[in-house]
Amino acid sequence: MEGNIKKEVKNYYGKIAADVLKKSKKNCSCKASSNLNLYTKKFLYDLPDEAVNASLGCANPVALANPKKGEIVLDLGSGGGIDVFISAKYVGDSGKVYGLDMTDEMLELANKNKEKMGIKNVEFIKGYIENIPLCNEKIDVITSNCVINLCESKEKALEEAYRVLKKGGRLAIADVVMLKNMPKEIKESVEMWVGCIAGALPVEKYKEILKKVGFSDIEITPVNIYTKEIMEDLAKQKNLSHIYSNIDSNIIDGAFAGAHVKAYKY
Repeated sequence: MEGNIKKEVKNYYGKIAADVLKKSKKNCSCKASSNLNLYTKKFLYDLPDEAVNASLGCANPVALANPKKGEIVLDLGSGGGIDVFISAKYVGDSGKVYGLDMTDEMLELANKNKEKMGIKNVEFIKGYIENIPLCNEKIDVITSNCVINLCESKEKALEEAYRVLKKGGRLAIADVVMLKNMPKEIKESVEMWVGCIAGALPVEKYKEILKKVGFSDIEITPVNIYTKEIMEDLAKQKNLSHIYSNIDSNIIDGAFAGAHVKAYKY
């Protein structure tokens, strides 16, 4: 099951990156409406359309993280680089932002966006969030946008996040959480993992795992409640309408939310 999920997620997001790269060659300048709702104009200012269009997040983790000048940031599942590039503005030349992604197509897209922007304080690296290719206690702040919930081994991913954070460092991510229990068939659907909901944890379970791996001062705040109308719209955006159309919309109404998750390493 785990290999299945990872393969499907990799294929799905690789296709998104390939589509964005193809459209960019045709000078497509369309914006992803979902991201215009998640980020205010000050965050998206000066970003390439390709970085915005490749992002399918659930909230704005950079607003939560509030990166400071000179800090080192790691963005898990960095995709086309949207949150990496936003953080890079805040940390400045004395800081650095790493973007970690497992998908070759996304890394290609992110590096093209980096080249287009001409920025030097960003590095994209290939790897898995369950096995971060960075040394212990290197990072000041970790961001992520709707990625931890795609990972079946969330405890391992959060253990790794804790490992690479410096003492006093913080985890400040956006992720999908589950607000009410779901039928077994939804939890086990690989396609719904790709759609970001089947892998979502209940808030208390999420807190339990964060505490277990060592984090303190844990706060999880739902910021975007997914009504059945929003779920339908998300399904269309992710080309998964055929899956969601077979679900009783009343079951999923308000069952999930995009949340801010913040915790510290002391």
